[in-house]
Amino acid sequence: MTRIKLLSTDFDGTLFTEFEHPPIPSELQEQIARLQAEGARWIINTGRDMSSLMEALGRAGIEVEPDYLVLVEREVYQHRDSQYVPLPEWNEACHRAHAELFARIRPDVPAMVAWINARFHARIYEDAYSPLCLITSTNGDMDLILDHLEHYCRRVPDLTVVRNDVYARFSHRAYNKGTALAEITRRLGLSREAVFAAGDHLNDLPMLSRAYAACLAAPANAVPPVRAAVLEQGGYVSQASQGAGVAEALRYYLGAGGA
Repeated sequence: MTRIKLLSTDFDGTLFTEFEHPPIPSELQEQIARLQAEGARWIINTGRDMSSLMEALGRAGIEVEPDYLVLVEREVYQHRDSQYVPLPEWNEACHRAHAELFARIRPDVPAMVAWINARFHARIYEDAYSPLCLITSTNGDMDLILDHLEHYCRRVPDLTVVRNDVYARFSHRAYNKGTALAEITRRLGLSREAVFAAGDHLNDLPMLSRAYAACLAAPANAVPPVRAAVLEQGGYVSQASQGAGVAEALRYYLGAGGA
C-alpha cells in the first residue's frame, strides 16, 4: 500500500491536453488505476462545469473513472452507479452562500462593467456561477482588471475573484478547490499526509497548499506563481509538461524521492 490515498488533479493543462494523443497519457492513466486498485480515490478538481467536463472526458476516451469531481472550483460530486451525484450538504451550503453574497454585490455590477468597457476590450457576461464573468484579450489586460476587482473585493466580506489565464469570475472565499478537497478528505477519514494535489494555474493555488495536501506537484508548464508556491512548500515541479508531468510527480512521490 502506498501512502497516497487521495489524488486531486486539475484538468486542463495539468491532466488533459486536447491536441495530444492520447489527451491524458497512458502512463498516468495506469498509475491512477493502480492507486485506485489499492484503495486510493481520485478527484478531478476543475473550473469546468459538468457538461463541459463530461464532453472532454468522452473525447479523451480514458479508461479510468474519477471517484469525485469538484466542478466550477467549488461544487462536489461523487461517482455512484455510473453517474455523478452531488454531495447535498456541501453543495446546498455552497449555493446558499453564493446566492446571499451575489445578491449583495449585484447592484454594483453595472458600474464595474462600465469601468471595464471604458478601458478594455473584454467579453463580459453573467452565468449560473457568477454575476460577473469576463474574458480578456491579453493577460496584461486581465492583470489590470483584476487589480481593480480585488480592490472592490476588499470592501465586501467573503468576496474573491477566481482567475485562470484570461478568464475570471467572482466567488465566495470559503468555497474553492482547496476547501472542496478538504471536505472530501474529511469525508474519507484521511489526513492531508495521504493527499496528492497537482495543478498548473492560478485557480489551483487554493488546493496547492500543505494545509490540504502533503504531496504537492506542478507540471513544467505551470505558471510561475504556481511553480513558486509548490517549491516554497517543498513540493515537486516536474521537468515534463501536462499529464506527463503529473506522471513524473507521482513516480517521485511513490518512489524514494518522495519518502
